[in-house]
Amino acid sequence: MQKKTATVHLLILDPSQNDAESMVSLLRNSGKATRAHRITSEEDLEDALKNSNWDLFLARDLEQEFGPDDALATIKRMDKDIPFVLLTEEYDRERTVNIIRAGAQDAVPFEYKDLLVLVAKRELAALEDRRRRRTLESHLREAEQRCQLLLESSKDAIAYINDGMHIYANQSYMEFLGYDDIDDLICIPVLDTLTPESQERYKEFMKAFAEERKDGMTMNCTARRSDDQELAVTMSVSAATYDGEACTQIVLQPEHNDAELEEKLKQISSQDLLTGLYNRQYLMDELARIIAEAGKNNETGALAYIALDNFQSTKHQIGIAGTDLLLGDVATLLKDNTGEGITLARLSDDAFCMMCMPCDEKGMAMLCEGVRKAVDDHLFDINGRTVPLTVSIGVAAITENSPKAEELMGRAHVASGDVKKLEGHERGNGVKVYNPADYETIEESNSADAILKAMDDGRFRVMYQPIMNLRGEGDEHYEVTVLMLDKDNNEVSPFDKLPPVGRDDAATRIDRWMILQTIKQLASHRASGHDTRLFLNLSAETVQDKTFTPWLSVALQAARLPGDALIFQFREGDANNFMKQAKEFTKAAHQLHSKVSISQFGCALDPYNTLKHIEADYVRLDGSFVEEVDKGDAGKEQLKAMVKGLQNAGKITIIPDVQHASVLALLYQAGVNFIQGNYLQAPSPAMNYDFGAG
Repeated sequence: MQKKTATVHLLILDPSQNDAESMVSLLRNSGKATRAHRITSEEDLEDALKNSNWDLFLARDLEQEFGPDDALATIKRMDKDIPFVLLTEEYDRERTVNIIRAGAQDAVPFEYKDLLVLVAKRELAALEDRRRRRTLESHLREAEQRCQLLLESSKDAIAYINDGMHIYANQSYMEFLGYDDIDDLICIPVLDTLTPESQERYKEFMKAFAEERKDGMTMNCTARRSDDQELAVTMSVSAATYDGEACTQIVLQPEHNDAELEEKLKQISSQDLLTGLYNRQYLMDELARIIAEAGKNNETGALAYIALDNFQSTKHQIGIAGTDLLLGDVATLLKDNTGEGITLARLSDDAFCMMCMPCDEKGMAMLCEGVRKAVDDHLFDINGRTVPLTVSIGVAAITENSPKAEELMGRAHVASGDVKKLEGHERGNGVKVYNPADYETIEESNSADAILKAMDDGRFRVMYQPIMNLRGEGDEHYEVTVLMLDKDNNEVSPFDKLPPVGRDDAATRIDRWMILQTIKQLASHRASGHDTRLFLNLSAETVQDKTFTPWLSVALQAARLPGDALIFQFREGDANNFMKQAKEFTKAAHQLHSKVSISQFGCALDPYNTLKHIEADYVRLDGSFVEEVDKGDAGKEQLKAMVKGLQNAGKITIIPDVQHASVLALLYQAGVNFIQGNYLQAPSPAMNYDFGAG
């Protein structure tokens, strides 16, 4: 049977009807069944892109009201995956380079018919490969989700291990061994879940499995639960993969029925308890599904990131309880101003999201404008107090060419932040659509990839700011910060540029880069006779990373640096959001003889509750306490009470943001241990502060 040739759907931009017909005939004569549409205006192109799927765009480089550069910009703005070939009147190297940089696939002289056919076939084949890849990725994701659901719902106790460590366990496995949280089991050696008598048999068993690689091998052993109860089990092992990595699957089966294994899998709630909207996890999972659907079916949707303007200031004014009421009112307003087919979610403390499929970014932008106006016009009554509120909304299209969910969310977040760059919107209160063409260059520093490239390109700087002991002792301490040079050579924090739900490894890579740079310099600095210690700020991602402290141990040994030379510092908010992980991190840091500090302390409703769970050595108060000192006696008494409470808890206190000498007497009388700020010295690329002179 003759193979059916797929029809090529062709868009042509050419002022000449006859020349356009000749290009259609050329492709047909080359064996490509072709259906074409000649573009006459920007509106015509937008309608064509919205209503149909296209395989190739041929544009004549001739003087016309709507030219090829405009057409390419429209395709990029709408984020469509359509090969674009410019047909020039003669070969022009500069023009060819510029149009390819703008996103075209090639430029071919109009008279080179044979070359045009070859380029068209090449780009059509490449497009087919991209579409096939997207379809396969969608099928793979669906298969992985089915496998994950089967694993999670299985009554068999199943886990995956790598190098003898747990990397995954289903609910039945955790319940069988008495663990409530997967984080408590991850990276625990299998040996630690067996009795001493079974550990040697397990080692011999796994050695035999490594040699024979025979799936289904079994051994009888005794498991030891987290509550030290012992259970006789049969362990079977098989080769497997998890997250694309080779590993070993183990299945535990008791010699008798255990009632715990009969419990049904608990469904994780998809609802945000405060607002009743969907929560972040549900939104990101649904966004990933919709992106896959768009790639498979060539559908178009849109995502909106709704940021509450000046949220921190509003929060300070109305308090925690008032903020909860405000967020609930915002959620109700969003529901009232959106119709069916719109997915609403609360993404974080000060951000909501809307998602729709099918739709386009223009339709979503119109809906967002209605939401923006509704919020601006609404009088939020919080405990008898009228609270003004505005929102900055960023819109990103969901197309067959969209990146992964985290990066797409980053696009909407960037557009939301750029509202304040619009004329007349310096304080927000606007809507902006993300145009991929405006953010194509990696130097824009608008994505995790861009930031990591800046790090690789040597555009990161390590800065040191002295922390002086106010009690007169000659300790040498510095706080380390990382700055990045943006495209304009301005120094900015790379963490401020990361998308809100960007790549998890970006923050950890920055932290590890910072640590490697600083311990090298610190080792050299201490070798010259300085007994210097560094405060290293860590991201929430690193605090949660169980591989960090083993990596750190190796790094310290390589630098021949003692652990007590480093003090790891993380924010109070991160400590409260990830209490269990922060507690484990602190314990692991202390085992390396390093100290731990909590920064931005005192902002939580009950800050001392954090210290009940985390054995921090230092506490760095939030800079607002120093600001309040200048406003009157109430601020001074508040600072004194906070310092006294921390002293009673046995904590070493640090006051940051000290700008002038007038507060030193008060801080000394209050019992503050350390001070930091530009009064001593602004952050510097060298550890050169004269602590003796202080």
